[in-house]
Order: sequence, then C-alpha cells, then structure tokens
Amino acid sequence: MVSTPTRSPDSRPHSGKPASPLKSTITVPDRIRGMYRAFWSMLEGTGTSKNGSTYYLILGSTLALTAIGIMMVLSASSVESIAAGKSPYGDALKQGMFAAIGIFTMFVLSRINVVWLKRLAWPGLGVALLLLVLVQLIGDEVNGNKNWIDLGGITFQPSEASKLTLALWMATVLARKGKLLRRWLHVLIPAVPLAGAVIGLVLLGNDLGTAMIIMMITAAALFFAGVPLYLFGFAALAAAAGTAVMAITSSNRVCRITSWWTGQSCADGIDANYQATNGLYGLASGGWFGVGLGQSRQKYSWIPEAHNDFIFAIIGEELGLVGTVVVLVLFAILGAAIYRVVVAQADMFHRVLAGTIMVWLLGQATVNMAVVTGLMPVIGVPLPFISYGGSALLMSLCAVGVVLSLARDQMAPALRPKKLLNFGARKAGGASGRTVAGRKTTGTNTAGRKKTASPKTTARKST
Repeated sequence: MVSTPTRSPDSRPHSGKPASPLKSTITVPDRIRGMYRAFWSMLEGTGTSKNGSTYYLILGSTLALTAIGIMMVLSASSVESIAAGKSPYGDALKQGMFAAIGIFTMFVLSRINVVWLKRLAWPGLGVALLLLVLVQLIGDEVNGNKNWIDLGGITFQPSEASKLTLALWMATVLARKGKLLRRWLHVLIPAVPLAGAVIGLVLLGNDLGTAMIIMMITAAALFFAGVPLYLFGFAALAAAAGTAVMAITSSNRVCRITSWWTGQSCADGIDANYQATNGLYGLASGGWFGVGLGQSRQKYSWIPEAHNDFIFAIIGEELGLVGTVVVLVLFAILGAAIYRVVVAQADMFHRVLAGTIMVWLLGQATVNMAVVTGLMPVIGVPLPFISYGGSALLMSLCAVGVVLSLARDQMAPALRPKKLLNFGARKAGGASGRTVAGRKTTGTNTAGRKKTASPKTTARKST
C-alpha cells in the first residue's frame, strides 16, 4: 500500500504576492516606537539638517513656566502683603529680578562649552559644603527649617545651589571612573560619602523635602553612569530604613504622616493636614476654567505659603483644570525635550549631567504636585520655575542653561547660535596631536612621513 505524500506548509500554492514574515512579528509597542521616532525625525530633522527643535522646545517651555510663575506669585502673595503693610508687588518684583538674572545666566551657560564646567566641580562642591556648614552656624530659621543665609538683606538658600553643584560633581567623578563603576567599591568612593555629607547637612536643617530631592539627584547620576542595578536595591533598603528612622524620631513628621493617612487631627489637636485640605478646596472650587486670575479665596490666609509650596493649588483655583493642564503639558514638553538630549549623548559626562538635571526638575515637580493633590504627605518642596523663591528659580534656570548647551551641539552647524566663549575647546590637529584611544599621535601618516598642513587647513575656524 502506497501512502499519499503530505505537502509541507511551505509548498502550498499561494497567490502572486510574496509572503511577509515580518507582518506577524510587528507588535503594538514596535508600532508605537516607530511612530515616536518618525514624529521626532519630522520635528527635528535628521543628520546635518537638524533644525534645533529640541533646543527651542526646552527654551520655550522654560520661559513659559517662568512667566507663569511670576504672574501667579503676584496673584498669590498680594493679599497677605497688603495685610502685612507691604507693597502688593514686592514678592513679584523680587521674583522677577531673580528671573532676569537667571535668564541671563542661562543664556551665558547655553553658549559655552559644557566640558569647561568640569573645572568647577571640586571647588564648587567644596563651596557648597562650606555654605551648608555656615547655615547651621549663622543661618536663619523659618518655620522650623534652618536653610537660609542673609546676605545684605537678600536671603540665599545654599541647599538649592548644592543640587546643581552635586549634579556637576557626580557627572565629573563618575565619567572619570568609567568602566571601574562595575566594582561596587568604585561606586561608593568618593561619590556616595560626599553626596551623603550634603544630604546630612541639609537634614541638620530639618529640611526633609530638599534632602529627598538631593537623594533623587544622587540616584539619577549613578543610574545614568551605568552602575549595576542590584546596588540600587541595597540603596533603596538603606534609604527606606533611614526615612523611617527620621519620621519616627520627629513628632511633627509623625503627625503629618498620620494626618495624611487618616484625615484626622493628631492626638494633641494639631491638624497637620490643614494646608493640604485647603489646597484641595482650592483645586475643587476652580472647576474647568477657574474663578478668574486674581480672584482666589484660599489665598486669603486659608492656605499657608500659598505663593510658595502650594502655588499649584492657586493655579487650579484661579485658572481651573485648563490652567493646571497647561502647566503639566509644559513640564511634559520640557521633560521630553531634555530626554532627547540625554539619549543623544555618547560622552558619559554629558549623559550623566543632562540626565541628572532632567530627573531633578521633573522629580521635584512631581513631588510638589503630588503633595498639593493629596497623594503624598505635606513636604516642603517648591514647584520649579513657578513657586516663589529666588535661589530655587536661579539654580533651575542655570541647570536648563547647561542642557541648552548640549542641545545646541545637536543642531546643524549653520543653525547653531554662536558661542560667546569657547572655553576648553581644542583645535583638531594641533601641536599636541590628536588623542586616539587614550594615546597621543604625533601627526605622522601610516607610511611614517610627516604630514604638512596646508594653509587652508591651518586657517580653518572652529565652529
């Protein structure tokens, strides 16, 4: 008996159209990723035709958030200023002055070579530690936090400056270590002890919120440097244990946590959730379009520090859901644009510095909004670019200036804004020779004959 031969699936007759084996393997995430890349390619351009959209998205969103901040500081602070016998424009004018200084500094930083900033890493960290020590000795205490130094009538917060300084220092140190970061000892020394010293000095001033942001900056720097992920597990356990100890040893923090969790006052009758509750009242009464700019009721001493940590609640009350969504969209644009800068960096120093600044600004904004909306216990963290505070605004604008310098280098040469000062830049083919794989070459060709530079080559100007 002869069996009928079976036909393999590949030998089945089919139409004239060729089979598409990739069609069945394309998943929804792949399609989303492709659409995402196509969108940014269309927006930015490719190769030498990059038009600098990322640069202008960062610049535009930053300026818009700063302008919104000055406007809302004027609205939120005017009532209490009048009640205290002060000018209703005093806080807004001071915020505007720091904004002008910060925007000028941002412009200068965006036009220099970021590599030059490495020279400021160690001196900057030393100055930051010295100022944090001076805060504990001669600083001013406000609402239980000792974080300010009075400089001729202008208060300055060194802990805000330490954020940018620590980001720059960690990027410099981690980039220098490079591949050695696979060993846990090189991860710890000197990055973790000195970062811990900054955090410890901030905690001495009883500012847990700022200390949390600095912890976030430290973790971000290690992550973008490529530190093994298992080390973050040990760090998370240590941070959780430390946070629990700091919460238990402070009756004020225990009261805040229990009030947030239960919605009730503490045993001694103190309602630590009073500020957050009135913030939610403000957000709820704003509705879709708000009660109108300058028409907030909660700023009449119902929300303590309405122009500072809880300014997002005033935005929701006066400008409604539309206003809060505009702020969220601006932060989303800023984060997406900085992320584009981060992923384009091949140099570790650039990648760590830009990534740490991104996590700092977006992480701090997230914490502030979570506190105002009741998702976290009350923690004193300002909303970047918007909350009142000259030190915070100045340092945030300086950080954006550093990122703008990196975004500028991604633009087509013909479209780049010109540099003010070319700090730290070397001309190619100089007398010291080119650096290849860590070794200097002498400028000879493969046949052993010396190259003679033509007049055109030596006369070329660096872009």
